[in-house]
Amino acid sequence: MAKDDEIRGYAQALLSIAEAEGVLDRVQDELYAFAKSVERHADLREALTDDALPAERKKAVIDELLGERGHPLTATLVGFLVDAGQARRIGAIAEELAREAAQRSERTLAEVSVAAPLTDTQRSKLADALAKATGHPVELKVVVDPSVIGGVIARVGDEVFDGSVASRLAEARQYLIGSV
Repeated sequence: MAKDDEIRGYAQALLSIAEAEGVLDRVQDELYAFAKSVERHADLREALTDDALPAERKKAVIDELLGERGHPLTATLVGFLVDAGQARRIGAIAEELAREAAQRSERTLAEVSVAAPLTDTQRSKLADALAKATGHPVELKVVVDPSVIGGVIARVGDEVFDGSVASRLAEARQYLIGSV
């Protein structure tokens, strides 16, 4: 079985479970956010992929991170992926799950990076703006990334909309260097 087929298989299995439990939206959001944390934090990634680390310790790490904030099914599914040796591919699996779920609801996946969590009103306005810009309804996956400083970076398919303070500062720096 090819890597892409395995990733798709895991994603479809997780999607089916979360859908059957009636918590697909919440679980996919939490799984996506968890996967992005694993990608950004090397020590977390190492802890979850270290074969020498006992399974109980990995479960404790998952429970500590998701604990009472997350849905119990999210922690169970993450634990399943780690036990199945898929911790290194959790990001790809979470992205495929989100893509499949968006596709089922006839939406396009939009990953949005922000410095701080968005309110429901901000999420709704951003989804509307991205839908107008792309011509397709979007399914937002919000990733909190302090390096954004402020503003928003949105990726919808191959398109990137960069309205971040960090990019504006870089543009200003380039302008100033160029005019000296």
